Amino acid sequence: MPIKIAIIGAGSVGFTRTLCRDILSVPELSDATVALTDINAHNLEMVERLVRRDIEANAVSASLEATLDRREAIRDANYVLSFVRVGGLEAFQTDVDIPLRFGVDQCVGDTLGPGGVFYAQRGIPALLDFCKDIREVGAPGCLLLNYSNPMAMLTWACNRYGGVNTIGLCHGVQGGHHQIARAIETWARDQGEIGPEDRVLKRDVDIVAAGINHQTWYVQIRWRGRDMVPHLLEAFEEVEEFRRTEKVRIDMLRRFGYYSTESNGHLSEYVPWYRKRPDEIADWIDLGCWINGETGGYLRVCTEGRRWFEHDFPNWMSQPPLVYAPENRSEEHGSYIIEGLETGRVYRGHFNVVNNGSIPNLPDDAIVEVPGYVDRNGIGIPIVGDLPLGCAAVCNVSISVQRLAVEASVRADAQLLKQALMMDPLTGAVCNPKEIWQMADEMLVAQSPWLPQWQDEIDRARQRLATGPLVPTHAWEGAARLRTKSVEEMEADREAASNLAGETDKAKDRS
Repeated sequence: MPIKIAIIGAGSVGFTRTLCRDILSVPELSDATVALTDINAHNLEMVERLVRRDIEANAVSASLEATLDRREAIRDANYVLSFVRVGGLEAFQTDVDIPLRFGVDQCVGDTLGPGGVFYAQRGIPALLDFCKDIREVGAPGCLLLNYSNPMAMLTWACNRYGGVNTIGLCHGVQGGHHQIARAIETWARDQGEIGPEDRVLKRDVDIVAAGINHQTWYVQIRWRGRDMVPHLLEAFEEVEEFRRTEKVRIDMLRRFGYYSTESNGHLSEYVPWYRKRPDEIADWIDLGCWINGETGGYLRVCTEGRRWFEHDFPNWMSQPPLVYAPENRSEEHGSYIIEGLETGRVYRGHFNVVNNGSIPNLPDDAIVEVPGYVDRNGIGIPIVGDLPLGCAAVCNVSISVQRLAVEASVRADAQLLKQALMMDPLTGAVCNPKEIWQMADEMLVAQSPWLPQWQDEIDRARQRLATGPLVPTHAWEGAARLRTKSVEEMEADREAASNLAGETDKAKDRS
């Protein structure tokens, strides 16, 4: 029988169109039923038209459904993919702007920090609702593949409280793997071990990464049978571009001994050392690409991408459809997991799962990012072993924030919510407790439309903000904020604008 795959948040054109192409490029999956659902009828209709045209052009026998009824989309689904951004760009704006008034400068703000903690408060109730639908109307054993951030917190909540087997998927490990191959190539050429025209590609370098999402470490790196971890700092320092764009990652490599999967800007906001003094932030970032550390960079490119898609959609319909072919599949894990489970072909990737002893010196209940092996028997997670002590210490701080934030959301416990912000490394480096308490109140009030479990506390927060006393805050754009481009400005480079809107990885092209 053909399988059914439901996509929630299908109005996300980059993820939906890419994953549909990836899945339906597999011959054994080409007759699947794909059910798209979203709360935004306009976005859903646009993406449905694009995907339907792709399916028809590739002459596959897949069935496509689109509905605003999430429960109907999930009915009898074997797999559910989540691409949701609860609160959309409007809520995301407050994740970035309110903390800035208290001096907390975030590049992304979707994983940790005030932005990540409040993103979790919006996302967890929604994903637990998805889990309820999956339990009640999904096919037996339905697997939830979560692409939504904050990855670890949402995946944690679904597994602990949702009653649904949930795997979190991210492309960070793959991105760093490409960088490592490039650094080794430069190093090997300088060492005379390869010729001037020889290449070192990702497939030539075997890696094992372990940690937590966006703070995963490449603990094993082998090239031509050689352990390259001891040579990695030298290799990265030999690449001029990386010296300019990956200053935080290289500094962390220098001080902890291992390279982190996450980009320079992301990593800089998860630890207390690189963004706490406004006059020093510029020393650690680069503005060639938003992901290198730009203040609110991800908010800017997401806003530009959505504006462009809305504006340029008629032209998208006149462009050639996507070609469904194995060589065109992306590096996103989702289609390979489904392929492995359905066909038995073995796939190895890095997945976000409940630890359960895979990394013994991280808590068992935490969501860790580790290697996984997929075939018809299921998803196997090996025992990776202890992380190096320094790397584990960095992860454990973030895990404490994640646990507090998850429990705060499930219990609607304001004390736990504010403790999560206090324990957050960057927030704690910048703010005192009174500032953190007030920031939490301001964010609760600003995000009230998307926080159903917090309504009683929001009323109390409004009262506190109305009666004071309040700590002073400052109107601040951040240390490195760029202006969001208008559609007219994006017209100057239509190809770049379309690539931005259509990519799952909006930092794929870096400079």
